[in-house]
Amino acid sequence: MKEGAIYTWERSFTNEEVLEFGRVSGDQGRHHVEPDEKGRLMVQGLLTATIGTKIGGDLNYIAREMISEFIRPVFTGDIITCEVVINKVIQMEGFKKIKMETIYRNQHGKEVLTGSSHGIVRDE
Repeated sequence: MKEGAIYTWERSFTNEEVLEFGRVSGDQGRHHVEPDEKGRLMVQGLLTATIGTKIGGDLNYIAREMISEFIRPVFTGDIITCEVVINKVIQMEGFKKIKMETIYRNQHGKEVLTGSSHGIVRDE
């Protein structure tokens, strides 16, 4: 892992996944449980953010702080791409301190979520 490295992950969410996340998280807002005129549900912001946590898991990243700005809604069926950019890597004794930025875009290239995080990756 080095400064400037970019990682991406893409996925969409189904109505069932949104309903299940609502059951697990308790987020039962009407917009998450009642389909719109196109049969879609609005995806919870934190469910959308799990796209980035998949990348973090692949990197064995342990977050210490995460800041998110939810810019526009995501609906079931939207294809969301998360891009993670490693901004800073500082080697410490036994671990690396990491700072990163994230940008999530929908299938139209519009930003839906941006954020930043800092945490650690333990040395193996």
